[in-house]
Amino acid sequence: MVRPEKAAVVEELKDKLSRAQAVVLTDYRGLNVQEITELRRQLREAGVEYKVAKNTLTTIAAKEAALSELEQFLSGPTAIAFGYDEPVSAAKIISEFARLHKELEIKGGVLEGNVIDVDAVQALANLPPREELLAMVARAMQGPIAGIANALQGIMRNLVYALDAVREQKEGASA
Repeated sequence: MVRPEKAAVVEELKDKLSRAQAVVLTDYRGLNVQEITELRRQLREAGVEYKVAKNTLTTIAAKEAALSELEQFLSGPTAIAFGYDEPVSAAKIISEFARLHKELEIKGGVLEGNVIDVDAVQALANLPPREELLAMVARAMQGPIAGIANALQGIMRNLVYALDAVREQKEGASA
């Protein structure tokens, strides 16, 4: 029999795993209370939830959320960062914090329903911010549009030159 408290925790974890765009699993051993509090504050400011969870309950929740591959990362103390709004923010903050505090270890994660390893979490953390990515896309789209505009402008200029030449030719013939 599963106790109702544990069933509620499993259901909550399953819901969070299903709703989150990005999830990062960490081993927080070696961090003191002040460091964990600072990490939680940084994550909270970015809209990321950080929760310590029992591995057995997380394993059950992951299986119910069709993320059974997550079980490979569930050994030792595990804290989970759930990023709901933007997939990059959780990975960025935890990666930067782990760089400054060697005790924090990134185990793996989930990105939009796919289980990812540590390297993929690091790659996600190295992505530029959303605004910069949108600017890059806008610049990439602007190039061909500017080329088309220049080509059309050249055609119009050539048409004006041709019409001007015809006008001059007619004026020369009538004089």
